[in-house]
Amino acid sequence: MSAAAPNAKQQERLMQVILAPVISEKSTFVADKRNQVIFRVASAATKPEIKAAVELMFKVQVQSVTVANVRGKSKRFGQFMGRRSHWKKAYVSLKPGQEINFAEQAEAK
Repeated sequence: MSAAAPNAKQQERLMQVILAPVISEKSTFVADKRNQVIFRVASAATKPEIKAAVELMFKVQVQSVTVANVRGKSKRFGQFMGRRSHWKKAYVSLKPGQEINFAEQAEAK
């Protein structure tokens, strides 16, 4: 990705990179202590794409991005074994003074 503003096709791709925020006890702790936000992202997403998508969607400045591949759990339904899908999550570090408040953004829409 270039440093210039993304064109319409690139913006469309970036809007599909971030799937959902991860809201959990750990993500709340990380947000308070390290000024990070955790997102569920597309499996094919790269760090530069995730950074550009967060900056585009939430109008904040991103310092760094760390990704982790989460393995799907094995599940059993009676005699049948199954497996949940693998997925990718991104830890997005925001620059000092930046924050994303999901509660305010949900009310605005």
